[in-house]
Amino acid sequence: MGSRVFIFIKTNFFLFLIGIAANCEFSSSKYYDIGQIKTPYGEMLFWLYEETPNHKKSFLSLSSQHYWDTLTFNRVIKDYVIQGGCPDTPEGFKNSPYLIAPEFHSNIRHVYGALGTGRDDNPAKLSAGCQLYIVHNQNGVPRLDDNYMIFGQLFKGFNVLDHIANMPTDTLDQPLNPINMEVNTIKLSKKELVQFAIPWVN
Repeated sequence: MGSRVFIFIKTNFFLFLIGIAANCEFSSSKYYDIGQIKTPYGEMLFWLYEETPNHKKSFLSLSSQHYWDTLTFNRVIKDYVIQGGCPDTPEGFKNSPYLIAPEFHSNIRHVYGALGTGRDDNPAKLSAGCQLYIVHNQNGVPRLDDNYMIFGQLFKGFNVLDHIANMPTDTLDQPLNPINMEVNTIKLSKKELVQFAIPWVN
């Protein structure tokens, strides 16, 4: 009787350990949607915030349609931002597919490498789905907080950001040589993201 109980306990303990191992493996194989911008100077990878679901959804949708792939970084200002997407004109953004209501959060700020969406001077602060910008200032740009939307954060490719930000421009801040952009969404596992020490990965 005692030996049977021991075998039963041992078997169940073994199954318990297998379950833990399986859960750990499942956790480590979890995949996340990551923003990718390819340029002639390398790629940049971005964490996309869950706290800004509508802006994230817009990015996922437009990148899957290759919306930005025929466009360029058309505004480059060192120590401020590099901006790409549809042209920014005095009349507003040209051909933006839609506008997005702001999703401001006190813990999401215009820090170095923040990924945001541009807008015109509309009083509701609606974002233009067609525009992207990346903050190029190691001290951030606090004056833009709660005025323009941030929905992602660069974690790989700061050297690419710096390279583009230092390229020569004309008097309108347009690069003298076009900087093509290919915008995608890729999936990376928790295991692949660990090396970047991203605080939002769980």
